[in-house]
Parts: sequence; C-alpha cells; structure tokens
Amino acid sequence: HVQLVESGGGSVQAGGSLLLSCVASGDTISRYCMGWFRQVPGKEREGVARIDGRDTGRYYADSVKSRFIISRDNAKNTLSLQMTNLNPEDTAMYYCAASDFRIYCGSGRVSDFNVWGQGTQVTVS
Repeated sequence: HVQLVESGGGSVQAGGSLLLSCVASGDTISRYCMGWFRQVPGKEREGVARIDGRDTGRYYADSVKSRFIISRDNAKNTLSLQMTNLNPEDTAMYYCAASDFRIYCGSGRVSDFNVWGQGTQVTVS
C-alpha cells in the first residue's frame, strides 16, 4: 500500500520557479505511471504532466510544456515537478498521483490514478 506526500508549494511572483516533490512510502513506485495534477476550486482536476514507469516517456499538458519538467528518482522513490516561468494561471492545488496498475501512462486520465497525495498549494501573483 503506497502513500504519497507532496511538498514544495508556496507563493511566488509571476516568472518565478518552484520545485514540487512527492515522496512515496510503503511500496516502490518504479514500475508505476506517475503524474502531477492540479485543481482550482469549482473546476475539474487537470492533468499537468505524467511519466511512465522506468521513465520511458514523459508527457505534458500544452499549457505547461516547455515550462515544467517532470522527473522521477526511482532509487529514492520520489517524483518531482520543476516549474519555471510561472504565471497566475498556474495557481492551483497540485497533487501527486500514482497508477499502481499501469507501467505506461497512456492518456493519463484522472481515473487511471488510484493513489493520491494530500496536495500542495501553488499561488502565483
């Protein structure tokens, strides 16, 4: 039973950067598709980026491509999201998620992910 805990959120000015981290415990995540999602109150949860097990592929929403980088360190059982050139539209609660039954992420829909962290708030002004 894997558990995920995010950290690294905060408040930054437009153009700034943040590094989000997700630490997994209870199980190894090296085989799992992993993803970052974000959600604004009143809106659906949105996929930001996802990464295949063993880092065979990385995928990004058009809105963040070229600005965000998803990565994993399977030796440390962690997932990261390096965010640069942030803008106010990036403001949201960010969630780390795992699909414990998928190695390849495919379309990366929300319902594919069955393990979620508690979220970390990112605010850009």
